[in-house]
Amino acid sequence: MAKKSKQAKKSKPKKARIDPIPKGFRTVTPYLSINGAAAAIDWYKKAFGAKEIVREPTPDGKLMHAQIRIGDSIVMMSDVFPGASSQSPDVLGNSSVTLQVYVKNVDKLWQQAVDAGAKVTMPMDNMFWGERYGQLTDPFGHHWSLSEQIKMSKAERDEKQKQAMAMFSQGQHAEASMQTTPAQ
Repeated sequence: MAKKSKQAKKSKPKKARIDPIPKGFRTVTPYLSINGAAAAIDWYKKAFGAKEIVREPTPDGKLMHAQIRIGDSIVMMSDVFPGASSQSPDVLGNSSVTLQVYVKNVDKLWQQAVDAGAKVTMPMDNMFWGERYGQLTDPFGHHWSLSEQIKMSKAERDEKQKQAMAMFSQGQHAEASMQTTPAQ
């Protein structure tokens, strides 16, 4: 068997390396099904400061695919189409997913989203796990939780945890009790 010369080995073209994760994406990326995806993009811009990345409309104006960036994360979405396996929350009557957003000034983003028309489902409050946290539902039925890590005294954490565990012991989720607690 003949040996290949060094020249022959060097002349092979190198395969281009393709990164398996597209630039700017994280390992997990939410993909939302929305009735009115174009309107949702506009709302997410107003409520969360989203930046539009991609918008791919069909001839009738519905979006077959879109991408926005909120902070350093990408959220993909499309309108709902007949025969699709996914449905929007307004068709299902609820959503089983909450999108968590961490920010430096959670109260500012919270107010921005509320001013844009988000429905408060759990008021903003300091939580026993050391975050200022609240939950919202957008006009399209998707759930969002907004939070930032905060410093809390041990006494404050212990009291908040005691209150939450009391609700669990009564068969209620702690979030349900906080829906009537005034925001701080």
